[in-house]
Order: sequence, then structure tokens, then C-alpha cells
Amino acid sequence: MGKKRKLWKIGQIDVIGIRGPHEKELQEISNTRYPLFKELAIDKLKDFVVNDIGGKMDNIGLGEDWTITFEIFPQVNIHISYSFLGDEFGDEMDVELKYYFSGERAHLVPGEDLVAFVAILMDFFERMIKNEEPFDKNYDKKSKMMEKVLTQRSEPFKFLKDEDKEKLSAFLGARVQKTPDGWMIIQEVFPKIFTEITWDTKKGLDIAFSGNNLAKKISSVHAELAGIFTINHILRYITLNNLEKNLPGICFTMFSRYFTKQKNWDHRKR
Repeated sequence: MGKKRKLWKIGQIDVIGIRGPHEKELQEISNTRYPLFKELAIDKLKDFVVNDIGGKMDNIGLGEDWTITFEIFPQVNIHISYSFLGDEFGDEMDVELKYYFSGERAHLVPGEDLVAFVAILMDFFERMIKNEEPFDKNYDKKSKMMEKVLTQRSEPFKFLKDEDKEKLSAFLGARVQKTPDGWMIIQEVFPKIFTEITWDTKKGLDIAFSGNNLAKKISSVHAELAGIFTINHILRYITLNNLEKNLPGICFTMFSRYFTKQKNWDHRKR
């Protein structure tokens, strides 16, 4: 038998004893999205999971009917677990969706990033099931939020060194290239949907999106969020590999409360 995987709940990552806001967000997602799956044939679901989101059908050993596992980054997994509870309670909800996280680096990622990615996945499923295209398709126009992110998170990239190329690639599950004046990082977020992050010593940090499935399957709002999550994970790599340096304060806000508590770091709001 293989090693049993450690499953994290969002409350453990947030280090909140009571029912926290992220747990409530996940419950709201479940309440609104569970009907999508009730009448969906398992073969159709598997096709969406494998071919559209690049995930896999799984079993995490909790007595569920099925689980969808999606790898955000290497060793950072989301599990969406579905259980049919029966209809003996009349009008009560007879289906349960639960969310777990696993992997050796899952505890590094803050709850807000994990919950937001669950929302992206569920929105993705809804469009695939209903055969709808995204409404927002402003992929070439950066939002004010994205402009702020690119400005705030640019400075730490100067700590990347030539020898980081392969290690960063493995940490992200992305293609990392050294350019004459900086870096190019290309991640396939979903099949044929790419985030392209560039950093230049003079021009700073920039981002673009591409791929044959971009306009068909993900909104520009969610493409930006996925891109921000990749940038955040790059900052985690930079931080963990340069702790002896005088890093910008924003580096230490990229981590979960669980991890910052273990390290005795201040968990500052972004």
C-alpha cells in the first residue's frame, strides 16, 4: 500500500478554531454548485475533468462517491469530494461537496488563494456543463488590481539567480527561461491556457495570457487571478531560498497563517 496522503481542511491552513470566513465561502460554493453534478453522468464528468481542467478522478478514502483532484502547483492539490447522502430528508440538501488540500507544499499557500482557486474550478465546471463561453474576455487589458500586483511584487524577482532556473521550474511546474534582462515564466494553468510572466530589470514585472482554449473556457477575471496565484508562488520560492537576504516585506505575506505561525513571522495583510 502507498503512503496515505495528509489532507488539510481550510480551517487548519487558516489556523482558525471557529468556523472562519474561508470555510463559509466554501460552504456557499457547495450550496450553489452541487446541483450541477447531481444528474451528470460519471463518464461526462471524467471527460471534463481530464480534458478540460487537466485534473483526475480520484478517491481520497473518505467514503465519497467520487473526488476530483487538481494540481495547482507541484505538491499543492485541491480535492473536490462529492457524496450522495440520499433523499430521505425531503427538501434538505441530499448531496455534499467538501474540499480538501494535499501535498508537501499545500500548507504554504494561504486560504484566500486556495478558496479562490476552488471558485475558479467550479465556475469552469459550470460553463463546461452548460456549454457556455466566458462573459469577460478582456485578456489584453489589465485590471487596476493586476496593475497594483505587478508593481507590488516586482522587486523580489531581482533575487532570482541563474541557478534557480531548474529549481523554480520544478517548484512551479512551469517552463522557466532566462532572458538577456530578466526572466520569462510560462505556466499551463489549464489545458491550452497559459499564463506568461516576464520580469525585466528595467521594465519590471508583466503578464500576458494565451492558448487555444483561453477565450473558450476561462474569463479574463479568472485568468488574472490564476496569474496572480502563480506570481504569489514565485515569491514563495524566492522567499524560501533567500531567507538570509533583506527581502521586501511583501514576500512574507505570501504564506498561510499556519506556515507563518510555525516560522514566528508576522502575518500581515496584503
